[in-house]
Amino acid sequence: MAMMPKEVINDLLGFEGLKIIQRPDMLNFSLDSILVADFARFTSRIRNVVDVGTGLAPIPLFLSAINPHIHITGFEYQKDVTAIAKKSVTLNSLDNRIEIIGDDFNHALEYLRPTSVDLIISNPPFFKYKEDSNVSMSDYKKLARHEITIDMEAILKVAKKLLKDKGRLVFIHRVDRLEEMFLLLSKYHFSVKRMRFVHPRDNQAAYMVLFDASNNSSGSTEVLPPLYVHETEGEHYSEEVLKIFRRR
Repeated sequence: MAMMPKEVINDLLGFEGLKIIQRPDMLNFSLDSILVADFARFTSRIRNVVDVGTGLAPIPLFLSAINPHIHITGFEYQKDVTAIAKKSVTLNSLDNRIEIIGDDFNHALEYLRPTSVDLIISNPPFFKYKEDSNVSMSDYKKLARHEITIDMEAILKVAKKLLKDKGRLVFIHRVDRLEEMFLLLSKYHFSVKRMRFVHPRDNQAAYMVLFDASNNSSGSTEVLPPLYVHETEGEHYSEEVLKIFRRR
């Protein structure tokens, strides 16, 4: 497998033997992706999983390491990013379990049958975008972070058609858009079953929230204890985050 200029092979967290190819000029995988992948809960009935905006494929790689019984389809709009993600899948000999599709998630029904998916997971773009927005970053990062090619409502429209009845949608988003997320989920008849607020430290306000929503469902919402990313002082990750990394 030929490596292109700027591409580097890194270990994926603490998973022995699991590698990911990255490029410094692209948006490398973030903690958000790992937190949302870890937040997903699997039963024996969950077999077909879709990752929206898979990027360099950290979520499919992570999920493949913790659940050997699922097949994961990742959708990535950016062609250069897709090519690298596919190489990472091949590098880890996971072509039989992970498929990376280089296309807009809005076209997902051209590749997958309606009501065929058990779980959709996403670390979506968080920020609204206008033509006059002052965004100083590469196109790779701009498309990953801003709602240029897709937003949460578009994801919900497609997810509604792909998911089985009671299928799950797991995603992470900003706390300052919490009300908007609840309104959108209600509009498309998703019920939030579990949610968890993510804080930088135990003495700071939450900045992200994790959602686990069920398609065509109702009932109460379980709010889990907060997740603290760092220790109270310093930049060290908390013990819980280190456990997610499979490190101590």
